[in-house]
Amino acid sequence: MNMSQKTTIQIPDYHPDQQTIRKSLDRFNVLCCGRRYGKDIFGQNYTVERLLRGRAFGWYLPSYKDLLENWRYFVNVLYPITERKKEEERRLDLVTGGTLEMWSLEDKDASRGRQYDDIVINECGLIPHLEYSWNAAIRPTLAVTQGGGLFMGTPKGLTYFHTLYQRGLAGERGWKSFKRTSYDNPIVPKSELDEIRATTPDLYFRQEYLAEFVTMEGAVFRRIQEAVYGEPISEPEPKHEYIAGVDVAAAVDYTVVSVMDAATKRMVYMDRFSRVDYGVLEDRIHAVYQRFGCRLARVESNSIGQPVIDALIRRGMNIQGFVTTGASKQLIITALQSAFEHGEIGIPNYPVLIGELLSFESKRTASGNFTYSAPEGAHDDCVMSLAIAWDAINAPALFVSGRY
Repeated sequence: MNMSQKTTIQIPDYHPDQQTIRKSLDRFNVLCCGRRYGKDIFGQNYTVERLLRGRAFGWYLPSYKDLLENWRYFVNVLYPITERKKEEERRLDLVTGGTLEMWSLEDKDASRGRQYDDIVINECGLIPHLEYSWNAAIRPTLAVTQGGGLFMGTPKGLTYFHTLYQRGLAGERGWKSFKRTSYDNPIVPKSELDEIRATTPDLYFRQEYLAEFVTMEGAVFRRIQEAVYGEPISEPEPKHEYIAGVDVAAAVDYTVVSVMDAATKRMVYMDRFSRVDYGVLEDRIHAVYQRFGCRLARVESNSIGQPVIDALIRRGMNIQGFVTTGASKQLIITALQSAFEHGEIGIPNYPVLIGELLSFESKRTASGNFTYSAPEGAHDDCVMSLAIAWDAINAPALFVSGRY
C-alpha cells in the first residue's frame, strides 16, 4: 500500500457519555456497564485508535464464538490498512506498524509469552478463571512496555471482575473504574428500559441494566405470601377460560397439574400425585382438563412426557409439548420470578406449593450462568408445573392444537 495515499477508517461515533470516559482514562480501566450501553463499540474504537498509532494489541474474550464476532468486525474495519492477515492465528498486521491478536480465554493461558502495548478483556464477568488468566498470562505481556488497557463487562455476581472494579474505586495508582447503566446511552429509549424494568425481576434488572454487583444465588422467589389470595376452587367459574401446566413425573417425583385462570392470572387448582401407572396418570390429567373446560394444557415432553402427550391428544385434548432444557427452564423460571416480584400472579393457599417456592434456589455455575432447582432431596414439581402454566397464559399466540 502506498503510504502517501490518504486512507479513511470508518468507526462509529462515541456518544457523549463515552466521550467523557475516553477523556478520563488511566493505565488500567474497568468499565462496568449495563446492557446496550455501548461497551463493545467503546472497546473497539479504543483499539482502532491505538492500532493507528502503531501499537501492539491483545484482545481477549470468554469464548471462541465471541472471538469470531469481534474478529470479523476488526477484519472489515481495518481492511484498508491491513498488510497481512493470519486467519488461523487471528492476527492482523497493519501498515501503521500496529498489530492485533485476538484470544479466546477458553484457554486460560492464552497469549502466554506475548508482548503488547495495550489489551482489552471483554465480558469479564463471564470468565470464570479471570484472576488466573490476568495474573499468570495477560499481565506479564504488558511488563516490558508498561502498557495498559480495558476490562469491560456486565456484572455477574461477585466475581474477580468485581475485585478489579474495586481497585479503581479505591483509587489504586494507575487504576480507574467507571460504572454506566443502560440509561446512560442516549440512543436507547428510556421508555423501553422502564418497560423492561416493570416486567423484570428486580435483582436481574439491577445487575443487567443498572450494572450493579449483586448476588443472585440462593432464594429465587420473593413476595410469595403477598400472592396468596385464599383457597383454591374445585369448579370453574362461568365465562372464565382456563389453561393447565403439567409437570410429568418419572419414578420418585410427582406429577403436578396446575390450572390457571387466563384472565385473572390466578392459579385456581392443583392436582399432585405420584407412583401411578400411565393409564391412571393420563386419566387424572384428562379429568382436571375436562372439569375446568381447559382451552389448553401444556405438558412437559421430557422423559415419559411424550407418550403421555400422544395419549392425551388421542383423547381430543388441545396439548402443547414443553421441552425442559437448561435454557428453557431459566426462561420460564425468570418469568415466574418476575410475576411474583411485580404482583402479577395469584396462588391459592397450597402449603406444598408455597414450601417449594420458598425453598427453590439458584446456583451460579463456573461459566457464570445460573441453574435453578429444589435443594438436594427436595421436590420442585409444583414450581415447574406453575412456571409452565404461567408461560402458557402469557403466550396467547401458542394456543394452537397439537405440538410445537
